[in-house]
Amino acid sequence: MADPFPLPGSAEAAVAVPAPGSGVGWWAGSSHAALDEDGTYVIAYRVRTGEKGRGLNVVARSDDGERLTTVCTIEQERFGAQSLEKPSLVRTDEGRWRLYVCPAAPAPSKHWWIDVLEADDPADFAEAEARTVFPGDENTGVKDPLVQRTPDGGWRAWICCHPLDIPGEEDRMTTAYATSSDGLTWEWHGTVLSPRPGAWDSRGARLTAVLPDGRAAYDGRASKEENWFERIGLAQLTGDKPGELRQSNDDAAYDARYLDVLPLPGGGYRIYYEARLPDESHELRTELIPPR
Repeated sequence: MADPFPLPGSAEAAVAVPAPGSGVGWWAGSSHAALDEDGTYVIAYRVRTGEKGRGLNVVARSDDGERLTTVCTIEQERFGAQSLEKPSLVRTDEGRWRLYVCPAAPAPSKHWWIDVLEADDPADFAEAEARTVFPGDENTGVKDPLVQRTPDGGWRAWICCHPLDIPGEEDRMTTAYATSSDGLTWEWHGTVLSPRPGAWDSRGARLTAVLPDGRAAYDGRASKEENWFERIGLAQLTGDKPGELRQSNDDAAYDARYLDVLPLPGGGYRIYYEARLPDESHELRTELIPPR
C-alpha cells in the first residue's frame, strides 16, 4: 500500500516564519526547500508586506528545518520589479546553488518573468548576476516555478502561466512544462495541467510539488474572487506526455496553498506550506512527517 500523500495535517505543525503583519497581503510563504550536503536545510521563500506592498525573497538555513536563520534577502528593486513571488532552489552538479526568482513588471503591466541567480553559497545570491531564463511574452506572464533535477542529470520545470489577453482576467492560471540539459536554456513543452470547467479548480491550476513516484500537489481555485484563497489539490504524472499531470481528486484536499514537499534521505518528508490566518495574513508552516 502506497504511503498517503504528505499533506498538511499529517504531523504536528510548527511556524517556520510568522506573518509579517496583519491583514490581506501580509504574507510569508511560497517556499522551496533543499538539503545541503551536510544534511542541513536551505529554504527560500517569499515575504509580502501589505496588499499593494513589497514582495521580496528570503533565503535561510536551518539545522532542523523549523528554526530558520536568514542568510540572504533579495529585494525587488534590483530587478526593476514591483514584487517578487515564489522562488525555486536547486543544486548544480558542481555543487553550486541556483535560485529561480519571479519578478513582476511595474504596474499597470501584469507581466511576470523568471530569472536565475547562481552562487557557491546561498548567502551570495543577493550579489549574484541575474539571467533571464523564462521571459514570457506579450500574451503570457510566467511565475512560481518548480525546478527539479532529473535522474539522468537533466533539468525539468513546471511553470505557472497567466494569460494576458483579456484585461482584468490575468488571474487565470495553467501549468506548463519545460526541460533543459543545463538549467539555463529551456525547451518548452506547453500546458500540462489545466483547470477543470465546473470544478473547484475551474479558474486555475498551479503545480507546487512533484514526488519521485509521480504524485503531485497543486493549487486551485474556482473563481476570480478566490484569488489568494487557493487550496491544495492532488495530481499524478500521466506518463503520456512529458510533464503532463491529471488531477486525482474531486475536491480540494486541504485549505492551504504553495505546498512544498522535501523527501528525506532516511524516508519521510519535511513539508512547508502557506497557511491563512483569521485576519487573512499568511504564515509559513512546516511539518516533519516520519516514514511509515
